[in-house]
Amino acid sequence: MALHNAWYEDKKWVWVLLPITILFFTLSKLRKLLFKVGLFSSSKPKAFVIIVGNISVGGNGKTPTVIAVAEYLLGQGYRCGVLSRGYAGSQTQFPHLVEDNDEPSLVGDEPTLMQYRLSCPVVIDPKRVRGANFLVESHHCDVIICDDGLQHYALQRDFEIVVMDGRGVGNGFLMPMGPLRESVSRLHSVDAVVFNGQANNDIFAVADKSASMILEPDQWVNVKTGEIKTSLSVQAATAIAGIGDPNRFFSTLAGMGIRCEKNIGFADHYAYKSSDIPKGMVLMTEKDAVKCKSFAHGNCWYLQVSGNMSENIYKLIDNKLKMYQQ
Repeated sequence: MALHNAWYEDKKWVWVLLPITILFFTLSKLRKLLFKVGLFSSSKPKAFVIIVGNISVGGNGKTPTVIAVAEYLLGQGYRCGVLSRGYAGSQTQFPHLVEDNDEPSLVGDEPTLMQYRLSCPVVIDPKRVRGANFLVESHHCDVIICDDGLQHYALQRDFEIVVMDGRGVGNGFLMPMGPLRESVSRLHSVDAVVFNGQANNDIFAVADKSASMILEPDQWVNVKTGEIKTSLSVQAATAIAGIGDPNRFFSTLAGMGIRCEKNIGFADHYAYKSSDIPKGMVLMTEKDAVKCKSFAHGNCWYLQVSGNMSENIYKLIDNKLKMYQQ
């Protein structure tokens, strides 16, 4: 946590990590070069592959972006499939099609959420090429949307989306001096950059490749019973969030006029246990809810949100799809 805070507070002591950062930079460049010259193999399924990733560590809105893109393309008549690594899941047999009765502890919280929200197959596989081929061969997908995997160069791709949030690039250094997996210059080689909320788009000047996304509240859902409400009467409540930037959720609540007695932030992909759930009204994200359903009490509610993206992102995808189909 101290290192994470240092990235975004411009702490000077991170310079002691310079030798490791130089090593990370060298190995990353060498690995990318080996893929480029063919010494490391890469391949592509017979489908249009979209990568939704980031250049920094931590969650920043990839999953809502995947859902929004998938819903759009499904509406256009494409046979979409979603591919995820299944981070933090215990599944060992791959590729694995996420089913209704799969626990988040088995397949990961984000695949569970996406399987619930989308009417298309969601597959987890740490070997993305294998998982992508499975979606094509077993589910006849013509578009594959990969949740994360920007740096997984074994899987060739047709369209790259980088998602960024209000934290931007922190101090701008590569790991471990900073939060970056790749340098800021990588933004100029991708097909689109999606800014989640009030992200600082000054770092990316190519306006015709950038898009905005606002997470818009849809409804409140009771974690235990599934009861749906368009609004809640909140008097004394605790908000919890185990996402990349918990303050995003707390700010969303404040923007809705909801003032909680306490806001509790957990690490991204945090494995909740019953003792983490306070008494009284508890408000959480949908990503938290999928992990808390089995032990949540009757006054736990999650906010279902949708990623409302600017239309130009879909135009960029449509144009690339037309070129792919020619």
